[in-house]
Order: sequence, then structure tokens, then C-alpha cells
Amino acid sequence: MGAAVRTVTPTALDAVTWAPFGWLPVADTNPSDGDHHLDFAWGDVHVNRISHRLDEVSAVNGGLRCDELFRHVTHTQVLMPLDTAAVIAVAPAGAAMDSLPDAGLVTAFILQPLQTVVLHRGTWHWGPYPVGSESVELFNVQGLRYREDNDRADLGALGSMVDVLFA
Repeated sequence: MGAAVRTVTPTALDAVTWAPFGWLPVADTNPSDGDHHLDFAWGDVHVNRISHRLDEVSAVNGGLRCDELFRHVTHTQVLMPLDTAAVIAVAPAGAAMDSLPDAGLVTAFILQPLQTVVLHRGTWHWGPYPVGSESVELFNVQGLRYREDNDRADLGALGSMVDVLFA
């Protein structure tokens, strides 16, 4: 029996819809500025630029296939596309991602250039991958030793991949 494929369309990104996965930075004049804090259990906060390309994922008619998710349990992560829109798929940090019901928790968001998201420690994520371009450059803040803290969930092995379809 092959894996089932579930389809999702990206949800509108705002503080409420993003809250299960992290938070959106606010202006320094916003009274809620400082309510959230970055957390790096290993004290290895690192800033760099990374990129993702379309050839890293499978294209499907009208979108991209999410067949795996990653998470970092020792640190938060900040992601901001610099040059093009991008799509990110996420699932809550509390999900084990080892069963079909967990795979059903995957949702997606479109990030516009310079739109920043922060992932809670342990939030499962895929991407961000470019939308309408071959690659996306990303501003990235994460643990320097992320490779030692990079859990992977294989959605295909769970029997439930996710096709992220663009409207």
C-alpha cells in the first residue's frame, strides 16, 4: 500500500495563526516587544544566510510536496526570506510525528520577503522553499551545532505526505 497524500493550502500568516509554532517579531515600539525570548540551551546562537532551492523538493501540480519535517529541540530558530516569497510547512513542537494523526497536524504558510518568523524550540518545519523562483535566500538564526540537534520525521514512512498547493 502506498502513502496517502493530504493537500493543504497555505494559511494566512498572523500572530494568532502562527502562535502554535512560534511568534512573529514586532516593532520595538509595540508594547508586546520583549514578551518572547530566543532560547539556545547549548549557548551556541549563530547568525548566517542560508538558501533553499526548488530542486531540493518534489514539485506537484500547483505546488510542492512536503515528505519530511525537521526540528531542533535545543533552540529556537529565526527565518526571514530576503529575496522572494517562500513557503514553510510546520507542525507543533509537542507532536511526536510518529503516527498518521501527527502527520495530519502539518500546516503551511507563505512568507513574503522580509517577513520574519520565529520557531519555538522543537517546532517541526520544512523549508522555507521558494515560491515563483528557483531559490530563496534566507536570514537564519539558529544553533551553530544544529546538525547535532536535527530530528527528522519521514512523512512518507508514516504513510501521509503533504502536498502544499498554492492558490
